[in-house]
Amino acid sequence: MSENRNEQNVVTTRCCIVGGGPAGIMLGFLLSRAGVEVIVLEKHTDFLRDFRGDTIHPSTLELLAELGLLDEFLTVPHQELRGVQVTFEGKTIPIADFAHLPTQCKFIAFMPQWDFLNFLSSKAKEFPTFNLFMQTEATDLLEENGNVVGVKATTSTGELAIKADLVVGTDGRHSVIREKAGLSVQDFGVPIDVLWMRIPKNPAIGEQSLGYVKSDKFMVLIDRHDYFQCGFLIPKGQFDAVKNRGLTALQADIRELAPFVGDYVAELDSWDKISLLTVKIDRLRQWYKPGLLCIGDAAHAMSPAGGVGVNLAIQDAVATVNQLTKSLQKGPVRIDELAQIQRRRMWPVRVIQSGQIAVHRRLINASTARATIIPSAFFWLLRHVPFLRRIPAYLVGIGPRPEHIRT
Repeated sequence: MSENRNEQNVVTTRCCIVGGGPAGIMLGFLLSRAGVEVIVLEKHTDFLRDFRGDTIHPSTLELLAELGLLDEFLTVPHQELRGVQVTFEGKTIPIADFAHLPTQCKFIAFMPQWDFLNFLSSKAKEFPTFNLFMQTEATDLLEENGNVVGVKATTSTGELAIKADLVVGTDGRHSVIREKAGLSVQDFGVPIDVLWMRIPKNPAIGEQSLGYVKSDKFMVLIDRHDYFQCGFLIPKGQFDAVKNRGLTALQADIRELAPFVGDYVAELDSWDKISLLTVKIDRLRQWYKPGLLCIGDAAHAMSPAGGVGVNLAIQDAVATVNQLTKSLQKGPVRIDELAQIQRRRMWPVRVIQSGQIAVHRRLINASTARATIIPSAFFWLLRHVPFLRRIPAYLVGIGPRPEHIRT
């Protein structure tokens, strides 16, 4: 980095990436690998935070294979999910079979996101052009003559200005960058929120379903060997109503859906152990302006349905590197290059978000007779026609328009 930190606390670089999540770290890694000077800003002191997406899908594992990092990555502790099944009204239905995917890894790897980010950032730090500024929070944009030329940030030691040929917002669904840029957001509305919690388990309990549906209740259980990560769906804005029913009622709902959790559910003895995840689906109408680009959740917030948000964000990062590397090796990028990234990535985002919206509408209406007939027929087909399981496996495991590393 031509790190030029002077008495005015100004740093210069080619690309300033705001947000140290999957999209930001992958983007910084790939750009620095290509010799581009990069600064990644992460407002926290480390990556150790709960309730982040932690599914590494076959499409992302394939990228790691293309980078020559897969074997080492798989030595990091993780669980592997080779198929998805759902228990629907007491019957277990296979939904997706990853065995036929055209990838080296035919499974989803479950790994805490902090382990994934620590692994990737450690590899990025091997390149001299990669710089990760922890505990550095972007607060505003620097603009000159209508062009974004950097960001303002606060650090543990004071204010900092980062001048850059390109600023990339990867700071999530509550993005400061897209707010300061005044980019217009299209919000699609979601009828659900999620209660996120840990339920201890007996490690001897074997493989269970990923999803549980009964009457008007829906729950996801992710096996973490000695505990289940549980996501319990509730109607949007009804957390207070759930609290008023009491913890005992919630415990009973969970036990009704998954009786094998047994008495362990009693460990949920305080609302402090339960977090509310506000679910939203939105996207920017325009992801860019001169000198600025938003990708990942900053450009298109995804629902947890399918667990694809992390992997779509990483695909955005790869597409950005493929499009912009040559320009960034020399200096600023043209606005038509930024527009090209949006054009390329908008179609897969629309496909996935449309599917998520349809799923949510079906789930929230699942208590009506008409709504349950269609899922029942759908589940019957998946149960009796194994070939059909390849379709959801491809959509979840790889997704539309997967990106690849260009050497």
